[in-house]
Amino acid sequence: MNLSYFIARRYLFSKKSHNAVNVISAISVVGIAVATMAMVCVLSVYNGFGGLVEGMFGAFDPDLKITVKQGKVFDYHTPRFDSALSVGVDLISETLEDNALVKYEDRQVPAVVKGVSQDFKYLADMDKLVIDGSFLLREDSLDYVTIGAGLAVALGVRAGYLGSIEFFAPKRDVQVNLANPITAFTQGHALIGGVFSLNQPEYDDQMVIVPIELSRELFRYDNEVSSLEIRLKPDVSAKEIKSRIERIIGDRYLVEDRFEQQKESYNMLQIEKWVTFLILAFVLLIAVFNVVGSLSMLIVEKESDIRSLQHLGASNSLISRIFLYEGWLIAFIGIIGGIVVGLILCLLQQHFGWLRLSDTPGAYIIDAYPVRVLFSDVIIVFVVVSIIAMLTVLYPVRNLNKRLNTDSL
Repeated sequence: MNLSYFIARRYLFSKKSHNAVNVISAISVVGIAVATMAMVCVLSVYNGFGGLVEGMFGAFDPDLKITVKQGKVFDYHTPRFDSALSVGVDLISETLEDNALVKYEDRQVPAVVKGVSQDFKYLADMDKLVIDGSFLLREDSLDYVTIGAGLAVALGVRAGYLGSIEFFAPKRDVQVNLANPITAFTQGHALIGGVFSLNQPEYDDQMVIVPIELSRELFRYDNEVSSLEIRLKPDVSAKEIKSRIERIIGDRYLVEDRFEQQKESYNMLQIEKWVTFLILAFVLLIAVFNVVGSLSMLIVEKESDIRSLQHLGASNSLISRIFLYEGWLIAFIGIIGGIVVGLILCLLQQHFGWLRLSDTPGAYIIDAYPVRVLFSDVIIVFVVVSIIAMLTVLYPVRNLNKRLNTDSL
């Protein structure tokens, strides 16, 4: 066994002549453990919220989405697109999206009208998102609209209302007739089929989903689309299919996977997650300085032992390593203890949901803080805390080494 490690371990667990050294050592371990536990728990909670966001958008966003980089619409009925979409694609939904005025009785609100083809109901899990009524596009000769929850409140509508919603969209390339301005707008109407909610304002407060035929009538397009939404086959790689489509259709088009479609939301979560981690790292740095105090006091207490070891022929480097290992042992006990306690707390939160977002059930999407532990995050916490602790311990050991070399003990 390494002699330096053996003596350091004995110093750590043996009773000191001054009880304050034991107390400060215990405080050091507890401080590092609490900071490490907080890191594990906080990162896991952010992962939980990330998973929640992925689940919400995963029910609405396609595996891949193709849009044009310049302009609003494009015609994909070309041999190039036929070739690009011939491999790995399970389902394609046409989308034509633009702004329009939505009116119900005496209320009117500007909104984003998203026209989709019939295949959209197989691509998006709308049954999971609809909170009132059902998702309908066209039944017999009647058009139906599925409206965002916030927009439904603004218009004062809900599924099953007998009245229809009216749409007004400005005609493209048509000069406004000041004598009769209404002629500059294309009008349409649809019955209310359902109300959906993603708990995201840009969808709930602004969007209505209509049949693409109605959308083309409103915005005066023929076969053009504003985007193609694609569901891939289960056994294919989204990354490979995305690269293949980009290569074939060229630089004029933008192909986005699910992460890229909601890049801002995911980036915001990641920034919040790692900024919080950085703040906790500073808190940890303060806790680690307790180890410096504990180690310094231990060096003072063990001066007679140090002289005895010198008389027995111990080298200065061996004596320095004893206290270096001592500091590292204190730190690693705190790190391992903090990780274990943090994982236990995360597991309990997953199963019992003790830490709640609100005392009122149903006030939020979920009642308790979501938790998802990632092994990579645990490794990052272990590495970062270990590096901080190991570097901090070097300070008192370096001072000891200087004293040993100058025989000032």
